[in-house]
Amino acid sequence: MKRHEAREVAFIIIFEKSFQSETPLDEIIDSAAESEFFEVNQFVTRTVRSVFDHLTDIDGTIEQYLVGWSKERLSRVARAVLRLAVYEILFSDVPDGVAINEAVEITKKYSEQKEAAYINGVLGSVARAKQV
Repeated sequence: MKRHEAREVAFIIIFEKSFQSETPLDEIIDSAAESEFFEVNQFVTRTVRSVFDHLTDIDGTIEQYLVGWSKERLSRVARAVLRLAVYEILFSDVPDGVAINEAVEITKKYSEQKEAAYINGVLGSVARAKQV
């Protein structure tokens, strides 16, 4: 599985958790792994768990860079994409440009072009602030 495909599966699991907030994360991951539609590998599992391990910091960062919006006002797609990308920018060794590009591509696939442009702007601000 290519890294892009694994990242997309991680996004889908993060997105699914937004509908099943009371369901334990491992149960959602296991359910995805049992599905014939997804391949859940070590990268996917590690990434998803890490996103939720750092969720308070990730959501705080997202809120900080949402201009005129609140996290609750974002679509579930945007929230899941931002959570994944902010995790990659702040807590992983993925280059910032790769994290941003992947987030924009996933958003284009699952949402609207307008939302992809907004996400690109938010993530650009996060990446620039990290380098200061």
